[in-house]
Amino acid sequence: MKTTPLKAVDGVSFSIKPGETLGLVGESGCGKTTVGRSLLRLYTPTSGDVFFDGERVDEKSIGHMRRQMQMVFQDPYSSLNPRMTVEDIIGEPLDVHKLYTSRGERRDKILHLMELVGLNAEHATRYAHEFSGGQRQRIGIARALATNPRFIVCDEAVSALDVSIQAQVINMFEELQEKLGVAYLFIAHDLLVVHHISDRIAVMYLGRIVEIADSNELNDNPMHPYTQSLLSAVPYPDPKMAKERQRIVLEGDVPSPLHMPSGCAFRTRCRYATEKCAQECPSLTDRGNGHQVACWNK
Repeated sequence: MKTTPLKAVDGVSFSIKPGETLGLVGESGCGKTTVGRSLLRLYTPTSGDVFFDGERVDEKSIGHMRRQMQMVFQDPYSSLNPRMTVEDIIGEPLDVHKLYTSRGERRDKILHLMELVGLNAEHATRYAHEFSGGQRQRIGIARALATNPRFIVCDEAVSALDVSIQAQVINMFEELQEKLGVAYLFIAHDLLVVHHISDRIAVMYLGRIVEIADSNELNDNPMHPYTQSLLSAVPYPDPKMAKERQRIVLEGDVPSPLHMPSGCAFRTRCRYATEKCAQECPSLTDRGNGHQVACWNK
């Protein structure tokens, strides 16, 4: 039986500096989560390399590098073991990596982590189902911080939370970064959230990055037609600004990843598409100040 290969992610390349936040945005199914999981070897990429601090991340090296690279998962309900207390959930990475010399030291580290994320000491003996979504996500963040990592993948870490709780968790991420110097890959589909927390933003479409720029630069001067359409859909609280802004509505459906169009994958929905777009896929090109765009017509 003939099978058709599906490229969930294709030709993605970027770097993240120590203490920096790179936002990764795009529609559902564009490959954002696959990128994040591949960085941590939760998925094994069929080709390509990941480097952390100059060292190649592979099956041999990932064991000792796990301490430095952690993940906060999207669903605060399914990512926590319902049979474990909060103390055991947060303490599990300490157990795996043998990061304590006595039970007392283990307990002290767990209580410190809980304090960092805004949880009380009395929460330690409770189970995950006894907490709200925001509190559960805080538990997941404390678990990710247990090994004192230098890099955390935040995979839609606030998308399942109420808007008011989202703001609290985002502010907490920023405070933790300021205290600990940790770098984030912040995956989300909400551009307002990503713009608020990120130093730079990368935009994905059907498995490829189509634009990378400084957060403010991307917001003020989007170059790729797909980025322009995403930003035009962001609601503005100021009615005057909203009225002056051009609304860009994309036509057509997202192509199937199993049957990708030739050349640029976005050309079937792009108002600027030309014959060249159908013949060759554009690569990211620097347009100045680190603003990279993959488009023949921009």
